[in-house]
Amino acid sequence: MSEKLYEVQNWASLFLENHNREPRVAEILIQHHLNISRSQYFMMMQDEIPEEKIKRIKVDIQRHAETGIPVQHIIGYEWFYGRKFAVNEHVLIPRPETEELVEHVINKVKNEPLTIADIGTGSGIIATTLKLELPQTTIYASDISEQALEVARRNAETLYAEVNFLKGDFLQPFVEGNIHIDVLVSNPPYIAKSEEKLLADTVKNFDPSLALFAEEEGLAAYRTIIEQARQIPNLKRMVFEIGHAQSTAVHQLIQTNFSESKIQIIQDINGKDRIVSACL
Repeated sequence: MSEKLYEVQNWASLFLENHNREPRVAEILIQHHLNISRSQYFMMMQDEIPEEKIKRIKVDIQRHAETGIPVQHIIGYEWFYGRKFAVNEHVLIPRPETEELVEHVINKVKNEPLTIADIGTGSGIIATTLKLELPQTTIYASDISEQALEVARRNAETLYAEVNFLKGDFLQPFVEGNIHIDVLVSNPPYIAKSEEKLLADTVKNFDPSLALFAEEEGLAAYRTIIEQARQIPNLKRMVFEIGHAQSTAVHQLIQTNFSESKIQIIQDINGKDRIVSACL
């Protein structure tokens, strides 16, 4: 038996609320299964939904509610900087804060034909977005995970972005290959293992731990990247996304390794320290 869209929406939102899940997931899943935009969604509230579509929507709503599987893993994509990126269990789901990191880099680089490296690229969102927004730049991206690189390559190809992908531990492929870089950008793993119990099940049970956690209370990746960066000649700038309590520690790591650097701490839209930007 078919139902109207608003009836499906009401059932789904209530079901999610009763399982302590975000009710807005209902809207995302319904739009996905009906292949409609957000504006179409609100215009179609009184429309009848075919029965087989309702069945599929209900299966996915229940799956998310009961297991915590992220909605992005169910539908296979997430939007970032106005573009659709494929995601799966091998990469982090893009977060809105990372758009602010990208925005900062775009504003700093402007029209200069620089070489930018995205270190620990994951799904490739930073590298691909920077290439599309700054077409005059040369973009590299590295990751230690072959599965993550597969996702990143697919995203770059789908969006027609020319990105050079390298496999290796952070800056290692650049050092070994003697590759020149002007700007280093990274959103590395920065969560301390001790904080795992505080994370939502949608994150800790589904995001790859390789991309989430770092030793030394979440600072190990920054230390490695910053120390490796000393072997890159003429590096002009490094920009990191950080955990909100890490600005002092990351500032100190940069200062110790690049004593002449001018370092800026930038807060995100929620007023939390989120970006460390250093002019070397």
